[in-house]
Amino acid sequence: MYAVIEFAGHQYKVEKGDQLVINRVSTEEGKKFTVDTVLSTFSEDGKDAKIGTPYLEGAKVELKVLEHGKDDKIRVFKMKAKKRYRVNKGFRQPISVVEVVSVA
Repeated sequence: MYAVIEFAGHQYKVEKGDQLVINRVSTEEGKKFTVDTVLSTFSEDGKDAKIGTPYLEGAKVELKVLEHGKDDKIRVFKMKAKKRYRVNKGFRQPISVVEVVSVA
């Protein structure tokens, strides 16, 4: 069984045992938390599908935080031609790696 969830403005297709890289969550490493904004669920063969309007009532996905870290650096370069203006900045998005414990 897999589900489509909405978390922090993004949608993810999750199945038990999957690992996801998401925006940083405030939960400590090793702790679990639940997501109840489940958009739809599907069975293994795809015949039994439930679609919410917009969310399914009573459906939830339990996630376990494996680690916190930072994503790859994104370079931001600004320049104005003929004005000697150049700015080079970098940014690393804080992320969390989570594992799907259960889909109910």
